[in-house]
Amino acid sequence: MTAAMRFDVITLFPDTFPGPIGIGVVGRALQSGLLELEAHNLRDYAGNRHRQVDDIPYGGGPGMVLKPEPVFSAVRDIRGDTAAPVVLLTPTGRVLNHALAEELARHPRLLLVAGRYEGFDERISSIADYEVSIGDYVLSGGELAAMVLIEAVSRHVPGVLGDEDSAGDDSFVTGMLEHPQYTRPPEFEGLKVPDVLLSGHHEEIRRWRERMSLERTRERRPELLQEMKGETR
Repeated sequence: MTAAMRFDVITLFPDTFPGPIGIGVVGRALQSGLLELEAHNLRDYAGNRHRQVDDIPYGGGPGMVLKPEPVFSAVRDIRGDTAAPVVLLTPTGRVLNHALAEELARHPRLLLVAGRYEGFDERISSIADYEVSIGDYVLSGGELAAMVLIEAVSRHVPGVLGDEDSAGDDSFVTGMLEHPQYTRPPEFEGLKVPDVLLSGHHEEIRRWRERMSLERTRERRPELLQEMKGETR
């Protein structure tokens, strides 16, 4: 059996896991042992009787900031002697994309730290191997971001997807958006499936899909094509 990939999540709300990733593809992989997931309560590492893990920011300002001591303590205890990369979920991090998900999936274990409040004390960055954001917006905490990352990364773990070829057609695998997909019936409320998909001519279907992928990307995400041009220079 393929060795499991493990996710450890440090969070103030461990009961939120596995949440929505406990069903579907990731849920089945967790049940079968292809993936392992454990959520750890950051307050267990607070080191004080009030289990306080945050404090007011130096210099003033609204909100509270996560203190370095409990995060350092949690990371060191949970990681132990392993080389598991530490991933901070933060809106100031590198935006998660297909290439980063593939890169993270090469590690047998990831330790994810979900932020809260006004974010992390900057010194926590010194123990992070990755700082990752799931998009240019702000959430109340990093728990949902951690779930998104786990879902995206898990798809690249061998055996997780039932059809190993299915990931090859996903959007962003080739740098472009996925081509349109159709299923039965061949006509619905006057909307027809393109004739080429009903032709049985595999080479024509392949060319049509490539063309549609290019057209869709040019229309909806033109910046992806610019990035591809930059990579080929």
